[in-house]
Amino acid sequence: MTQYDLHPLSPPEPVDRPVMLQAWRDLAYIHWRYPPGVIQDRLPSGITVDTSDGSAWVGLVAFRMEDIRLPATPPIPYLGTFPETNVRTYVRGPDGRPGVWFDSLDVTRLLPVLVARASYRLPYMWSQMSMSHTGDHATYRARRRWPGPRGVRSEFTVRRGSPVARSEIGEIERFLTARWGLYTMLRSRLAYAPIAHPPWPLERATLTHMQDELVEAAGYPAPAGQPLVHYSPGVEVRIGLPRRISDA
Repeated sequence: MTQYDLHPLSPPEPVDRPVMLQAWRDLAYIHWRYPPGVIQDRLPSGITVDTSDGSAWVGLVAFRMEDIRLPATPPIPYLGTFPETNVRTYVRGPDGRPGVWFDSLDVTRLLPVLVARASYRLPYMWSQMSMSHTGDHATYRARRRWPGPRGVRSEFTVRRGSPVARSEIGEIERFLTARWGLYTMLRSRLAYAPIAHPPWPLERATLTHMQDELVEAAGYPAPAGQPLVHYSPGVEVRIGLPRRISDA
């Protein structure tokens, strides 16, 4: 596992032949500490919880997905831009490669939900959602429609702060944001899909309002303690084809 001990700010694996291109804009990162055992008990065989400062971390990450498209094609009208809020944690694969494990991904468009659930086998949910900006405050709202439980809600506001210089990005920022792939289960086998994008332009942020049910709906105990909060104006993203890496 030593070859993957660091979380580089740039992708270690180029995505030269992406299967999908998109942009992630206006991201709010809210993260809480959890005991590693709580997370490990919920993970499938083949992946282990990743930790920083002795803790596992669960994130509530909200943003606007923009301009979803296939390579060499224009963005998909209407269906290619929408808000998303996901609940996630951080893991390592059988060879120690860091990645993201998604517990839920709420979006406003039903067709992308059906496509993502059928192709990448990711737990996408169809929700009513909105984003709004007032000065340096950004508010994210979601209310789940399908699949159940219906009516699960999330609403929170962050206040944007000063930019974080690249030289000031510390270990915890790398751990939480420098993730260059996702894990999922394709039938009975664990799979990994690489992701590439420029280094995140991060800003300091403060949580000014929080009423969330998505984290507990994903199966986690209620968050405790003060969260870590970051904001990013976003990046352009290249997503690679998922590849099976082990039996479950």
